[in-house]
Amino acid sequence: MRGYARLVRGDVRERVRRPVYLVTLLATVGLGYVAVPAVDSHWTVVDVAGYRGVYDSAYVGTVTALASTLWLTLAGFYVVRNSVDRDRRTGVGELLAATPLRTPAYLLAKFGGNLAVLVSMLGTVAATAVVMQLARGEAMWVDPVRLLTPYLVLALPLMVLTAAAAVVFETTPVLRGGAGNVVWSVAALSLLLGGLSPRAPLGGLGVGSVAESFRASLAAEGIDASTGEFSLGLTYVDEPLRAIEWPGWEPSGELVVTRLVIVAFAVLLAVVPALWFDRFDPARSTGRRAAARPGGVGAPAGAMPPYAARGGGADPGPAPPRLRPLPAAARTAGPWTVFPRLVAGELRMLVSGQSRWWWGGAAALTAAALVLPERSAPTVLLLAWIWPVLVWSRLGSQARLVGLDGLLASYPRAGARLLAEWTAGVAVAALTGAGPLVRMVASGDTAGTAAWAAGALFVPGLALALGVVSRVGRPFQALYPLLWYLVLNGLSPVDFLGAVRADGHLTGPSPLLVAAVALGLLGVAAGVTAARSRPGARREGAGAVRGRSPRGGR
Repeated sequence: MRGYARLVRGDVRERVRRPVYLVTLLATVGLGYVAVPAVDSHWTVVDVAGYRGVYDSAYVGTVTALASTLWLTLAGFYVVRNSVDRDRRTGVGELLAATPLRTPAYLLAKFGGNLAVLVSMLGTVAATAVVMQLARGEAMWVDPVRLLTPYLVLALPLMVLTAAAAVVFETTPVLRGGAGNVVWSVAALSLLLGGLSPRAPLGGLGVGSVAESFRASLAAEGIDASTGEFSLGLTYVDEPLRAIEWPGWEPSGELVVTRLVIVAFAVLLAVVPALWFDRFDPARSTGRRAAARPGGVGAPAGAMPPYAARGGGADPGPAPPRLRPLPAAARTAGPWTVFPRLVAGELRMLVSGQSRWWWGGAAALTAAALVLPERSAPTVLLLAWIWPVLVWSRLGSQARLVGLDGLLASYPRAGARLLAEWTAGVAVAALTGAGPLVRMVASGDTAGTAAWAAGALFVPGLALALGVVSRVGRPFQALYPLLWYLVLNGLSPVDFLGAVRADGHLTGPSPLLVAAVALGLLGVAAGVTAARSRPGARREGAGAVRGRSPRGGR
């Protein structure tokens, strides 16, 4: 038990020191502020037929608990999901595998660390709720029981489930990488949206019982709210919400039982990967042939080939290649002469490693756009532009992932290289969306063609900006599928590619606005790159690289 506690404590200490934890924590504090807006605000998180409760402990605790459940289930997953991967990259996992620590105990320790981090952020929201209650001044008495009950019954079980899901994703080979980030974005959003229904399995998010309590209070005030909806999420209302006295929410015994079932299921889910977890054994994780291959994945770094170790009669290996000087024209070429080669090189890096199945899927989507009726072109485009999400997620971070960031940092024109990388991303968008574009042009859909062009600029711009700022692909892998899912469900304000239409007309933002946002994102990426290209920043980055563990990774 003492060893388990040390593992959990070490995981928590490592996580809370990372910038992503701080950023998510600040966003969580901001969420607590937004969930309890000013009394005359037109923005709200919870709306019951145009009414809200007085800002006392019962109401403030309930709305902040519901809002934090939505946020931390989505964003908290990406904060805690890399614990096992870190042990794999740093070699700590191999050391732990050599100890008597059993696999279920290791998985439970990772689950405990994940849960502790999520609960720390949940506690921050609860503390923010107290501050907001006092700041709004409608009720100055803080009732800790009524404030914390929604957190324990509504939010905590979802945090337990999120912590367990992170362990499952990290220990399952198919979900370990970027594909898992995309899958969680869609799966979690579907889970949360479905959980808002009062008929959701196991009570969903518990919103149904809270809504019924609100409606009962409205009925007691003589207000008919039977046709009013319970809205959860940041929304704009024409008139500020009217306050009523709400005595608070009392969870039913049935709801408490369902919450306990969710917790028990999550704990079991965290241990199930022991059936297939490789326990950091290279022979199981990469295949015995790769492990046995000289210099392969399973070979130690710097290992010599067998013939070199035997000595005497060693195979000298292939002769070193002959290096020829560049032609004079290439050495004196201007930046725009070299630019096409830069784009070609960036494009090759982007699509390198894609399997035949990936190319076959892209070709199938193009063929579908050419065969299906013209009115289906926007829908096919929506499907075509989720296909390369993992390719786009490498923009802004692929040089670091392949270990070329130090080499490329010496390139004299950082702006040209950044523009070439973005252009390569636009080329991927044009390649995968070529079929829908042909149908739109052939049918004279000028508005759709303009939206296509704006979307082709926007998606790589978003990927590049997030990649440059964060230096990893995970933020784009999390955010872009959410945007895509909202467009798929017909949310026109975020329609960046012209897929949401009414009577054949675009209902989303103007293509000019989308293109302007794309250029703004490119400007953000250029500004961050310029700041990091300063001599002082380069020296600091070089020092960080020198101080990094040789077993470290991304």
